[in-house]
Amino acid sequence: MTAARKGRIVKKAGLQRGVGVALWRQIADGIRQGIAGGLADENGRLPPESQLAERFGVNRHTVRVAISALAHEGVLQSEQGRGTYVRRQKRLVYPIGERTRFSAGIGGQARETRSEMTSHTNEPASEPIASALGLQPGEMLIRVENLGKADGVPVSRSTSWFGAGRFATIPEAYARTGSITEALAECGIEDYRRASTRVEARHADEADTRELKLAPGAIVIITHALNTDLGGAPIQYSMTRFAADRVELVIESSRAVASQDHQDGLARQQGPA
Repeated sequence: MTAARKGRIVKKAGLQRGVGVALWRQIADGIRQGIAGGLADENGRLPPESQLAERFGVNRHTVRVAISALAHEGVLQSEQGRGTYVRRQKRLVYPIGERTRFSAGIGGQARETRSEMTSHTNEPASEPIASALGLQPGEMLIRVENLGKADGVPVSRSTSWFGAGRFATIPEAYARTGSITEALAECGIEDYRRASTRVEARHADEADTRELKLAPGAIVIITHALNTDLGGAPIQYSMTRFAADRVELVIESSRAVASQDHQDGLARQQGPA
């Protein structure tokens, strides 16, 4: 392959050299995108390694490393003598709405769901988290780390912050009940609502890879969420990392908002009274 030809392929595939992201990781991302765009045939089989190497302008070993990572992640499976196939696996659907709860969200999609506290500590509030919780920067928070599992498979990793003054006993309550909802109830919060959710995606970091049992370079979906009590007072700020190949998020609109939007739409159609 000529240097000019190779350069055109690298540009076409979107690979960037010397940017701190390994080529095999970029190729793994490219294969993920390619799968969504029809890279595999009707049977789910990927092109041979030689074609993928030409597509991305790299050697076959680099492609093989990317495929191995995706196989470890559960995206692909290699069959001796037949090739590499997209593994057909059903993602868990996790709804995000006014009352988002882990066990209820997974619902009947898994035989068993568990939420395990992996650690907790006290720390001063950073400015962004203090602002979200209506506290002053430097006020003490309780930070709780937990791991969500479905049928023994880790699907989410969360970090939650609570005001230490109001929720001093939440680590003990969570350790005993295995449920943030029940732990909050023991702290006097019988019900709560999701006030806001911001969603982003990135590569899994070292801790995500270890806790969620992901391959290096795997993608995680991240939600930044604020929960409030029924009076509107902030009670919990959380950052949750979901394994993107195991979970898909569905954003639900509240009935009240949907109903109001519908009424507003009708009013606009009808014009002024």
